[in-house]
Amino acid sequence: MELQTLSGARKAYDRTLRFLLYFSAFLTCALLLFIIGYIFIKGLPHVTWELLSTKPSYIRDTIGILPNILNTVFIVAVTLIITLPLGVGAAVYLTEYAQNRRLVSAIEFATETLTGIPSIIFGLVGMLFFCNFLSLGKSLLAGSLTLVIVTLPTIIRTTQESLKTVPQSYREGALGLGSGKWHMIRTLVLPSSVDGIVTGCILAVGRIVGESAALLFTAGMGMTLNNFFTADGFLHSSGASLTVALYVYAKERAEFDVAFGIAAILMLLTLLINLSAKLVGRKLRHK
Repeated sequence: MELQTLSGARKAYDRTLRFLLYFSAFLTCALLLFIIGYIFIKGLPHVTWELLSTKPSYIRDTIGILPNILNTVFIVAVTLIITLPLGVGAAVYLTEYAQNRRLVSAIEFATETLTGIPSIIFGLVGMLFFCNFLSLGKSLLAGSLTLVIVTLPTIIRTTQESLKTVPQSYREGALGLGSGKWHMIRTLVLPSSVDGIVTGCILAVGRIVGESAALLFTAGMGMTLNNFFTADGFLHSSGASLTVALYVYAKERAEFDVAFGIAAILMLLTLLINLSAKLVGRKLRHK
């Protein structure tokens, strides 16, 4: 029905809803731009090469976040190495092999529930299990294993949804030509759904980079350079990621200039990760 044929009350109702819709969209965009602009204005002037390339030292009176950058890279790498095979393998099993639909529904419900659990609860569980029960102490490895649990539901759900978009006729055609099931999955299904898998991986990286509550309880707040290539350094070295360093400098040391600098770096990383997810997903879909 055209707007001209509506009654006066209906026209007013329609205009009010449109106004509220546009106002909500404007308010959301304005709030996002305000947060980004405020952090960049306050933080970018303090992002210097000295801040990025040095470590903090009371003796030399220096403040740097190089250890935190390396700790973040280590945590991201270890978490992805563990969670990607587990997440993709679980999604392939649930979508292609599992026959018990009740079991599949129960696992899907569990993964969706895990997605909504606050990260601080993961931190408490990780501290009790990895740090205390497995005697890893507050270490980067304990933090990485905790983040595996945090990001695993995201990898599973995004991979599952991507696998479900592959037409069933592709599978039937491959099997009809004599292909084995695993060969069909490896050469047809997974390449056809690689865009969703990559997107889920990038989103998981964003979750890892932005995580702080879980790492406070498991990875610790060490601000020194760790030797990741020794057994002792790999298993028991404590280290603060960028988000934990932001908390330390803002809450414990009242170094707000450094805290805003780290916040600007994290904001840039978040924007790059989200843009990368969109661009990679779009490019792979075109292929």
